Amino acid sequence: MRIKLNSIMVDDQDKALRFYTDVLGFVKKNDLPVGEYKWLTVVSPEGPDDLELVLEPNANPAAKVFQKALFEQGIPLTAFEVSDIHAEFSRLKALGVTFTMEPTNAGPVTIAVFSDTCGNLIQIYQPPAAR
Repeated sequence: MRIKLNSIMVDDQDKALRFYTDVLGFVKKNDLPVGEYKWLTVVSPEGPDDLELVLEPNANPAAKVFQKALFEQGIPLTAFEVSDIHAEFSRLKALGVTFTMEPTNAGPVTIAVFSDTCGNLIQIYQPPAAR
């Protein structure tokens, strides 16, 4: 058994694709029509291209409530690892990304949290070995 897909609910798939590719730097892997939505995935240019993030349409009312509650409570939906959090923070800030937490030491890791413009807070973290 292995992890192949991880989904993130988004309120607008096209806007999410632009953010996750143009701003975060992921690469589109799949963009296939499925009814009124798409099977839309991105991969990291730094990682294996068989580990995909699905930009899932948030059409389920229960999922919308969950997404909104996490956002309002300041809880990130997922986290992405970076090798230099201060450089990534500066790069993303320059691109207009809104952070709810600037780089902060949290035990052995450094974390920061930003809005993905699609209803989610995302955490980036730098592991201790990369500091």
